[in-house]
Amino acid sequence: MPIQPFVDGFLVTLQLCVLAAIGALVLGALIAALRVSPIAPLRAVGTAYVTVFRNIPLTVVIFFAAFGLPELGMTHADFLKIPVLSEILTQLKMDVPFFRFAVIALVTYTAAFVCEAFRAGINAVSPGQAEAARSLGLTFTQNLRFVVFPQAWKYAIVPLGSVIIAMLKNSALAGALGGVSGDLFGTVDTLISSSTVESAATTLEAFIGVSIGYLIMTVPLGLFLDRVEKKRAMAR
Repeated sequence: MPIQPFVDGFLVTLQLCVLAAIGALVLGALIAALRVSPIAPLRAVGTAYVTVFRNIPLTVVIFFAAFGLPELGMTHADFLKIPVLSEILTQLKMDVPFFRFAVIALVTYTAAFVCEAFRAGINAVSPGQAEAARSLGLTFTQNLRFVVFPQAWKYAIVPLGSVIIAMLKNSALAGALGGVSGDLFGTVDTLISSSTVESAATTLEAFIGVSIGYLIMTVPLGLFLDRVEKKRAMAR
C-alpha cells in the first residue's frame, strides 16, 4: 500500500487540527471571560453556550455545519470569508470541500470544553489577586488580561492539553462522515474504494496507517503534558 496518500492525509488532518485548536482557544477564552463576568446577562450567555455544546454530540455539530449551514444560504465559498483566514487556506492549499465547515464545527464544539478548563484555572487563582487589582483601579477586562489570565494559564495548561488531544481524535469524525476530503479518514475511504482487490488485509493496513498518524499527533503532546505535570508536582 502506498505511503504518500497517508502523508498527504496526515498533513490535511494536522492543518485542520491546528486551525481548530487556535480558534477553540481564542473562543474558549472569550466564553470563559463571559462565564466569570460580573454582568448577569453575559454570564447567562456563557453558561448557555457551554451547556448547549457540552451536551450535543459532535456528530450533530459536524452534520449541521456541513449540511445545515449551506441550506441556510451559507455556501462553502462564502462562509468564513475572512481575509486572513482565506489567505492562510489558499497558501496551505487546504481549502478543500467542507474544510471550513469542519474547522468551525470543531472550534464551536471544543470551545465549550476549553472554556471550562480556563474557568477552572481562573478559580484556582487566589481571590486576593483580583481584589488587589480592583483596588488599583483596574477594570474587569484589565483585571482578567493582566492579572488573572496570566496566572490561570499555568493551572489550566494540563486540562487544556487534554482537551486539545480529545479534539485531535474528534477530528476523525469530520473525515469519517465525509465532511473533509483528503484527510486521514478520507484517505482510507479512497484507498479501499480504489483497491482492485477488496480484502480484510487492505482495510487493516489502511486503519493501521490512520492509527499511526493520530499517534504521531497525540503521543508527543501527551508526553509534554506529563512532563509539565511532573514539574508542577516537584515545584509544589
